[in-house]
Amino acid sequence: MLKQNHHHNHQPLITMEITVISAKGLKASSSIPFSQRLRPFITLTTVSPTSPYTPSNDGKHCHVYKTRVDDQGGVNPTWGDKFHVPIDSTFFTNRYSSIYLQLYTKRLVLGQTQLGWCQIPAHDIGFPPAGSVRHLSYRLRARDGSRTNGILNLAIRFEGLENQGLTNSISPTLDTCQTVIGIPVTAFSTYS
Repeated sequence: MLKQNHHHNHQPLITMEITVISAKGLKASSSIPFSQRLRPFITLTTVSPTSPYTPSNDGKHCHVYKTRVDDQGGVNPTWGDKFHVPIDSTFFTNRYSSIYLQLYTKRLVLGQTQLGWCQIPAHDIGFPPAGSVRHLSYRLRARDGSRTNGILNLAIRFEGLENQGLTNSISPTLDTCQTVIGIPVTAFSTYS
């Protein structure tokens, strides 16, 4: 029997089912010639106290999930890809926990180019009842952090929530972290 314990604290695991539904209003960046069509895909990872999203991380706690490439949707791609992401209850008790999503386009010659990103804090996700689905829409940001017209739509559902008391305190050692978070989209009527 092989058991690996990478955490000092034995927190119960919860499965967060993240469905990357679609994006709309994408624009090619200036680094992509107009002759090349968009071939977008999304990568996502969770950022939490036990899995800091830093280059110095040993990689044991940071797993990147990736959607398929949408070759047909252009500036309004759809994926519908589901990911089952294990998290522990500290994800909800630390104010720096979030889901970090990046939008790329795949290019034939030079690999991939980032078109945008968003970061969804755990407190925006909330803690819905097991089995219920929460739909979220976020405005994408450009590489420099400025807002774009692109919007990413996703759905989140939790599995394995058997009254796990979320009473852990927020770690005071993480106050040095500063993040720019996504902007929830409240209305889609801004387009003409």
